[in-house]
This record gives sequence, C-alpha cells and structure tokens, in this order.
Amino acid sequence: MRRNLSILAIGFTISAVLSGQPAHETLTLKDALALAQKNDPQLLAAAYDAKVAQEDRVQARAALLPSLSGRSEYLGTQGNGKLPSGRFVTNDGVHVYREWAVVHQDLSPGTFTRVAVSRAAAAESIARAKVEIARRGLAATVTKAYYTLLAAQRKYATAQQALDQSRHVLTISQKLEAGGEAAHSDVVKSQLQENAQQQALAEAKLAMDTTRLDLAVLLFRDFDESLSIVDDLDQTASLPAFDEAQNMAARENPTLRAAIESARAAKIDVNVARQAYLPTLTVDGVYGIEANAFALHSTVAAAKQDGPLPNLGYFVTASLNIPVWDWGARRSKVRQAEIRQEQAQTELSASQRMAIRNLNGFYEEARTARQQTDLLRGAVQLASESLRLNTLRYQAGEATILELVDAQAALVQARNAYDDGMIRSRIAIANLQTLTGTF
Repeated sequence: MRRNLSILAIGFTISAVLSGQPAHETLTLKDALALAQKNDPQLLAAAYDAKVAQEDRVQARAALLPSLSGRSEYLGTQGNGKLPSGRFVTNDGVHVYREWAVVHQDLSPGTFTRVAVSRAAAAESIARAKVEIARRGLAATVTKAYYTLLAAQRKYATAQQALDQSRHVLTISQKLEAGGEAAHSDVVKSQLQENAQQQALAEAKLAMDTTRLDLAVLLFRDFDESLSIVDDLDQTASLPAFDEAQNMAARENPTLRAAIESARAAKIDVNVARQAYLPTLTVDGVYGIEANAFALHSTVAAAKQDGPLPNLGYFVTASLNIPVWDWGARRSKVRQAEIRQEQAQTELSASQRMAIRNLNGFYEEARTARQQTDLLRGAVQLASESLRLNTLRYQAGEATILELVDAQAALVQARNAYDDGMIRSRIAIANLQTLTGTF
C-alpha cells in the first residue's frame, strides 16, 4: 500500500510538470499549516485587528501625558486713523504677532486611574485571543482536510488492489470453468464483482481529486492543485493524561481568555461611565510672545511712551468643569454599561461551561479513537488472511464464489475502516488542541 501511494505521489508530480504547472515539494502537515496561516483571510483579519488594538493602547497611554505644540499667528487689524489699536478692541495694535509653545494637560479621574489604558489593554488581549482562536480553528480545518486527502489516497490504493484481486478471481473462475470444476455462474459473479470494483475505483479517484481541491484552496493564494503530501498516519499521535490536558486548557484556552477579558473590559466601562459625574480640569500653559512686533523687545502700540518692553513670557489657563445637570444622560450611560457587564458575565459563564463540555467530549473522542485503532488494524490482518484462505479453498473447490466475494468485500471494508479510524484519531486530537494548545 505504501508503494502504491508513492507511485501516486510521483504520478501527481509528473502530471503537474506535463500540464505546465509548478510542482510543489511534498508537504508535511506542518508545512500545510504554515502555508494556510499565510493565506487565510479570517486569520489575517484577526491579526490586523490585534495590531490596531495594540496601537489603541499606545494612544491611550500617550493621552495621559501632557502634549506640546507650537502656534504661530499674525493678526492684521484694519486701522481707524485715530486709535493705535485699530478697529478691534481685542488687539492693542494693528499688527499683532503670536509665537507660542503650548503645553496642554487634561486632568480627570480617568487620568489618575488610567482606565483608558486598562480598557485598551483589555481590548488588545481580546484581539490577541481572537487571533489564537482563528489560528487554532484554521489548524483543525487544515488538519481535517490534510488527513481526509490522505484517507482518500489510501482508499484509492485499496480500490486499485481490490480491482486487481477481482481480476485475479475472474481468471481463476474462467480456468475452473474451462476445466469443468466451476459453473458458468461463478464466472458471471466474478465479472460482476470486477465491474463493481471498476466503479468503486472511479469513485475513489473522484473523491481523491475533490479532497485535493479542498486542501489546495486552503493552502495556496494562487489556486494550484499540483501538490503531494506525506503519509504519516501510521505514526502514533501522543495524547496527554486528562489531568494534564485539563491544566493546559485552563491556561491556554483562547475562547475562555477572550470571555474573561471581555468581562474585564465591561467592568472598566462601568467605571468610565461613573467617572462622568466627577469634575475635570484642563490646564494650558503658554510660553512665547504676543506683541506688535516680531521681536523679543518692542514698543507697545497703545503705550509708546513706555518705550521698548520685553515680549517673551508665559500665561496659564486652568478650566474646571463641574457637571451639574444633563437630563439623566450620565445615569443612562452608567446603566447601559452595567447591562453590558451583566451580559459579559453571562457569556463568560456560558464559555466556562462550554469549555468543560468540549474538553471532556474532545478528550473522550480522542481516547476512544485511539483505543479502536488497534482493533481496526487487527481486523485488516484478519480480513487479509480470510481472503487468502478463501482463495485457496475456492481453487480447491472447498468454497463457493459467494464466500470469496464476501472475503474480498470484507478486506476492502476493513482497510477503509482502519483508514477512517486513523483519520478520526488525528482529527479528534486536532479538535482537542483548539482548547489546550499544541502538545
């Protein structure tokens, strides 16, 4: 069977070369996962969201610090021919120059409690957890597609062997009929069996080609089905003890982590809404000049008799905002935040229950599949021996053609069941790893 699969892999590569398509190297599951992670739109979208959330946290931290800006202005006022300040009482001359360095600082309860930074950090943690959720979900999807293709290839090889065996039985039946040792009905039954195996081979090839397309869609940005994969089904996948898996799930479950961070963010939102009841203070410090000339010393237009005076200096503006009445808007926002907090807690509780259920279910599925593997392997060996013995008995005239056909069908069924069992074990482990991480 391994030899047939190798021949299939070589055939796929040759077909790709003849069709003008580039032949890919043989891919392991690790290679397939790496390729899929580069192209999956959901994973990439989650990664971009995580990067955006990281920048939000940087901005939230920067917003707590004073800002420094420069301001340069020229105010030209129309004169009136009488007053040196011109037509606008806000100026002290028809020419006013402002060159300011402005330091601005908002002081609010949020500035001291740093709730904005905490909220941004929680949002970043949620985004990163969603990236991990997408990555593990993609890993399970690719693993299923990868091993489904392997199973399809093995079933195709099994169908080829079954067709060869049917032809061999047909030859035996024809020889026995020619020697008068078997009825013509045996030849007819053998012919029908061969026809059925030809149909089964065509169906197996169709299934193999279809599963290859399914995997190619996941792996390649430019669709290309000329790929071959490594058959590692016979390598036993490790399964940790349940206590160890439980500890890993408690630490590494991204869905549960996202729910926890969502609940934390909702709690912070309640604090932010309540802080709207408290006063806020805004401070602006200005250092520079505001004069009738662009110079460090100049004569004030409205007081030329005082001569040149220094222009460089500072002034500070402090504004205290005390909330008094807003027709219940702040109260409504607090209630709204509290409702969302209750929702987040409900979702967290549901996520915890689902995590426990999935951990037990996925682990039992993996353990059951592992236990059945040995039984399925033994069934293949027994079916092979049964076919060999029934072939000898039929040649010796001790068995009927029906017994031989049944033995052929039993072997095909046993081989396919064994392959399905191996696939089931790998997929069960992949599903378990969506909770625990790689082990």
